[in-house]
Amino acid sequence: METLSSLLPIIQLAITPVILISGMGALMITLTNRMARIVDRTRVVAEAMPAASPEDRPHWESQLDIMWRRALLIRRAVTCNGLSMLVSCLLVVTLFASAIFGWQLPALVLVLFGASICLLIVSLVEFLRDIFVSLHALHLQVERARNRPATTAPWPPLKS
Repeated sequence: METLSSLLPIIQLAITPVILISGMGALMITLTNRMARIVDRTRVVAEAMPAASPEDRPHWESQLDIMWRRALLIRRAVTCNGLSMLVSCLLVVTLFASAIFGWQLPALVLVLFGASICLLIVSLVEFLRDIFVSLHALHLQVERARNRPATTAPWPPLKS
């Protein structure tokens, strides 16, 4: 049986993925809050659509399209973030199992850590894409409020 002092280096090694998991948890809260706001806003707009005038209808339809696109971006971000957290948990288990059973698994540790970071990167990219799409929607709303049509977006729209 391992003594506590012999497990300390393993615990120190496991700290990095654990800190990574806590950071990803904070990101997950942010992402799920954004998703909730998108869902709430979509419901409000969808309920207002039947009463919209014919000239307002295209604006609200474009808003619904944008919100659907944002929901897909956030869904991908949440999925990748959750998978990154799962892979990080597997990394911690692998570190402890390799220490307790004396397994030499450096390649597996490297693959799990790399996969976790890659999934986190994809999650952050999707999060940033959502921010750009939401700013585009805001630009359209501001232009509508100013009572002039949006001529061009300040940047090209993203493909989903």
